Amino acid sequence: MNGVLNNSVQFIPGVGAKRAQVLEKELGIRTLRDLLYYFPYRYIDRSRIFRIGEIRDESAAYVQIRARVESVQIAGEGPRKRLKVTVTDGSGWAELVWFKGINWIQRQLEINREYIVFGKPSIFNGMLNMVHPELESTLVERDRLRVGVQGMYSTTEKLNSNHISSKVLYGIICNAWQLADKHIPETLPASVLREYGLMGLRDALYHIHFPGGQEQLKAAQTRLKFEELLAIQLNILKLKNYRTTRSKGFIFGVVGEKFNRFYREKLPFPLTGAQKRVIKEIRADVAGGRQMNRLLQGDVGSGKTMVALMSMLIAIDNGYQACIMAPTEILANQHYESFTELLSGLGIRVALLTGSVRNRPRKELLADLEKGDIHILIGTHALIEDRVKFFNLGFVVIDEQHRFGVQQRARLWTKNHYLPHILVMTATPIPRTLAMTLYGDLDVSIIDELPPGRKPIKTLHYYESHRLRMFGFIRDEIAKGRQVYIVYPLIRESEKMDYQNLEEGYVGITQAFPPPQYVTLVVHGKMKQADKDYGMRMFKEGKAHILLATSVIEVGVNVPNATVMVIESAERFGLSQLHQLRGRVGRGGEQSYCILMTSVKLSAESRKRMQAMVATTDGFELSEMDMQLRGPGDLQGTQQSGMAFELKIASLSRDGQILQLARGAAERILEDDPVLAKAENQHLVELCKRYEAEKEIDFSMIS
Repeated sequence: MNGVLNNSVQFIPGVGAKRAQVLEKELGIRTLRDLLYYFPYRYIDRSRIFRIGEIRDESAAYVQIRARVESVQIAGEGPRKRLKVTVTDGSGWAELVWFKGINWIQRQLEINREYIVFGKPSIFNGMLNMVHPELESTLVERDRLRVGVQGMYSTTEKLNSNHISSKVLYGIICNAWQLADKHIPETLPASVLREYGLMGLRDALYHIHFPGGQEQLKAAQTRLKFEELLAIQLNILKLKNYRTTRSKGFIFGVVGEKFNRFYREKLPFPLTGAQKRVIKEIRADVAGGRQMNRLLQGDVGSGKTMVALMSMLIAIDNGYQACIMAPTEILANQHYESFTELLSGLGIRVALLTGSVRNRPRKELLADLEKGDIHILIGTHALIEDRVKFFNLGFVVIDEQHRFGVQQRARLWTKNHYLPHILVMTATPIPRTLAMTLYGDLDVSIIDELPPGRKPIKTLHYYESHRLRMFGFIRDEIAKGRQVYIVYPLIRESEKMDYQNLEEGYVGITQAFPPPQYVTLVVHGKMKQADKDYGMRMFKEGKAHILLATSVIEVGVNVPNATVMVIESAERFGLSQLHQLRGRVGRGGEQSYCILMTSVKLSAESRKRMQAMVATTDGFELSEMDMQLRGPGDLQGTQQSGMAFELKIASLSRDGQILQLARGAAERILEDDPVLAKAENQHLVELCKRYEAEKEIDFSMIS
């Protein structure tokens, strides 16, 4: 029954071997099923035929006319060459214009033949004009499936150059339907269809491509979104069940001398109630005999690193090593410096492994690590190299985890015979629907309170015309002994983007704040690591007033004396990144400020982001808004976030309610049938395989 759906698209009328290759390369469409699951990105109303004479303005997004070709003319030469076709329907005249595919289109046209023309209208020299409209013979139009609402399909430049437009794709899908119609098996159990009032799969696929109206379209979309989210949730929950029932972990049975001495003698400030709660959750995990997999969320400056350090001390007290992987050398260096200072006198050896550690020092470090002489290893991606071997790694911390790919994180899991306990941390608050999908297999802890004495950061939005006011504000803060960050989206001027850049900014800042009265330093990602480290160290030691940087300082940089963060061309950044940058200040006892500099001309979305930043410092509130504005892919970056599966129709930012229902359904299905062994769930097994995420444990290990 599934055999037909697995057939190559090559054999669909209108495709052939060459187009099949292009479809696979450009869209990943290889089989008949792939094609049916390639959904329209929007829909247009093809039910109404307009008269040319009644189209008076350009208010209609798209219109459809039936008109006869009067003349065909090629005008201009070279890049200005264009095909001009004059048509009439008796009520008026229209001019159709093509700048590409001229020869191919000209061959399709016949004088005095009637065509259906579909396109965006404009009025040029008093005449209706359409540029690159869709064109089809009225004879062909009578033969194709008649629908009121027609889907529009995303294409690529390569597809278009092979004459596979949205209209051609639609025609191919019409042909595919004739082959597939009787061979579409239901993927969801009948009980699920009844409980949630869902349309059957065959009907849903038909109405997603050929909707008879809005009601049918919405029902089809709901069914297919539910199916997609259910498959993902089943995969996530199967993985979580495996970890909680079968994944053994090291037992950290004692909280010993190192932890207690640190708590009594070294703790630089009292723990907040939220920090104590999270440490208690982690202690329960690591003492239970199962591998811990916990996501720790906390806003910037909430004390996640202290929780991670104290958790690593529990591992050390039980005879195990710990490591922490950071996304940048700046952050890894900072962890190393702070850990070394905090743990001095406790007999704990902390080591740093980054790309800058080479030759003999690197060889000696790796040897000591394998012998067990190093208790805590801090590093960057260098930690996942095959040459890095631990004596008995028991606890792994991934800092700013969204900056690592799934495979990168997973390679740390293999550094021991048993899986070590895992704590992944992020200061980028994750919206609930995104967390449920990306990290639904993890237990979640949230630090939702800041250390005492922290003052909320005041955020100001200045336009370019307010630059002198901003300079005056900076002078006042420097006069109080404070320091200032200024962050740019670009290192140097770009032809494509009209944004402030660091190189020009340095010239302007040193003119406004001339040396030697003011000391200005520069840090960006393309500098040598030694130069970056020097600049950060000088700024941290208070030997510079102003640090100009790119977003390389987004995470982890901790300079309590810095009280002003200026973000140039702030409209260039998303809300979550703006919030991260803002979190670099406000780390001392003094009032801190974030100044968002933008041009006067802002898009509606950019204006909303600036208003939101001024209105709240709540990272979770901002993350929800960011996902609504930009979508989860832009928010996290699919390669970093671990979204190895591709959502074809559901949206984590818009379909939270359907996701909740799918999560509940998945929980009930697995409670009744943990490995999907029952006959009624066999189609779910196949469905899950199509949406398997690239996680650390293969789902085949479960079933």
